[in-house]
Amino acid sequence: METFDFKDGNGPVSAHKHVNGEGWVANTANVSETAFVGPNARVFGKAWVSGNAWVSDNASVFGKAWVFNNTRVFGNTRVFDNAVVSGSAQVSGYARVFNNTRVSGNAEVSGNAQVSGNAWVSGNAWVFDNAWVFGYARVFGDARVFGDAEVSDNARVSGYARVSGNALVSDDTDVSGNAQLS
Repeated sequence: METFDFKDGNGPVSAHKHVNGEGWVANTANVSETAFVGPNARVFGKAWVSGNAWVSDNASVFGKAWVFNNTRVFGNTRVFDNAVVSGSAQVSGYARVFNNTRVSGNAEVSGNAQVSGNAWVSGNAWVFDNAWVFGYARVFGDARVFGDAEVSDNARVSGYARVSGNALVSDDTDVSGNAQLS
């Protein structure tokens, strides 16, 4: 039996190299044969990766996270806890997607961005640079959140809205249309 140390504090655990990409997968995780796990990527805990999902570079999917459909998770990204990445969404760079978040559709989370809590990023929305979306916030449509911006609580950013710089959008605020905050 092969073992691998995923450096998560549990020491070496039963694991195998995935048939499609040769990345390490803990025997407690579920990865379909159609999914790709690149040689330096890791899937562990009780994570699920299925469909045509692609986990590559130094990315890790763990906890009870789900990555499926045609998603791409790459770079030094971490998707964990109960996070779900689906559709054709992309998570890249040093981004972190965790807690009970959802990233779906054609959404992109990149750079050093974080999506946490119960937040959703969907549609064609992008969250990048050092932006943070958390709480029950929703970013959707063709919206962009970037720079050091934060969107939190029950705030919604949608349409073609741009939230950037050090902007803080919180409470029940709705930023939509072509609005620009920075």
